[in-house]
Amino acid sequence: MTLQPRCEDVETAEGVALTVTGVAQVKIMTEKELLAVACEQFLGKNVQDIKNVVLQTLEGHLRSILGTLTVEQIYQDRDQFAKLVREVAAPDVGRMGIEILSFTIKDVYDKVSYLSSLGKTQIAVVQRDADIGVAEAERDAGIREAECKKEMLDVKFMADTKVADSKRAFEMQKAAFTQEINMKVSWGEERVKLRKENVLKARGRKPQRP
Repeated sequence: MTLQPRCEDVETAEGVALTVTGVAQVKIMTEKELLAVACEQFLGKNVQDIKNVVLQTLEGHLRSILGTLTVEQIYQDRDQFAKLVREVAAPDVGRMGIEILSFTIKDVYDKVSYLSSLGKTQIAVVQRDADIGVAEAERDAGIREAECKKEMLDVKFMADTKVADSKRAFEMQKAAFTQEINMKVSWGEERVKLRKENVLKARGRKPQRP
């Protein structure tokens, strides 16, 4: 699932209000125990309901961490900022049976032109890194989706193979039974024929040959 957490006008440690958006890739854990936790947490909820719960959790942690950092810290090391959000949020969403596959900061801006004072060059570099981060997140999501499709095809192939093997084994067994029956019928007919010939010989009559 792809989520886009967004926090508007959140004050940093310096009191500068920033709006931050991110991109997160999450999934329901497939381990038996954790899957049971997810089922219990989201019983009766649809996909959108699940997304909303996880999204609110991510936004809460994002907002909380924003308040502890300076604008410069957010700009100078977005990867570390994103990593911090992911590490802090992971236990909470994990208790819901949800795993965070990736989390990237997509955009950061303010309404009072504070960011522009950091220099156009620095902003350009940050924007470039943000675009790369989003592209990498989308790439990773595409790879994961392809892997999931492959896993589904592998399972289907295994199921189809088992069905084909069972059908083939049944046909071979059926053919063997048919052959055995035919042999016994033929053997029985031959014995009856021999007995008739023996009886005729015993009576002094030559057996009639067809």
